Amino acid sequence: MELKKNPKANVGRNSSLYFAIGLALMLFLTNSAINYKSYDKSDIDIGLLNMDELDDEEVPITEQIQTPPPPPPPPAAPEIIEVVEDEEEIEETVIESTETDEEEEIVEVEEIEVEEVEEDVEVSFAVIENVPIFPGCEKGTNDEKKKCM
Repeated sequence: MELKKNPKANVGRNSSLYFAIGLALMLFLTNSAINYKSYDKSDIDIGLLNMDELDDEEVPITEQIQTPPPPPPPPAAPEIIEVVEDEEEIEETVIESTETDEEEEIVEVEEIEVEEVEEDVEVSFAVIENVPIFPGCEKGTNDEKKKCM
């Protein structure tokens, strides 16, 4: 069977070429936009600066604050050293090592049965204030709800 399409009408025939041209064009435009320089159009006077026209600033005279002299140092401690004898003997506690040797036997412990204590909690029905609500018995007093059960 022969193709009935015209080969010149095929749009996808040069799609990769169009894609590459588009990428190159976009890269050129972004590069030129980033590197674009703009200048102010105001008149720029580039001339000599005359230093005689500048005024000298007057520095105000500041007063120095007189601080009081520091207090004299405390008197020196006497050089006599008193020797205090320790009359109390302190007992040092000896901490034994908790490491084990390879020769020490491991004692096997049999399984310990734990008995669960069952607590019987008795609730007196006289203490219950509200009766449970069943479908169809939502409205009514406690006595009517008991009869509905």
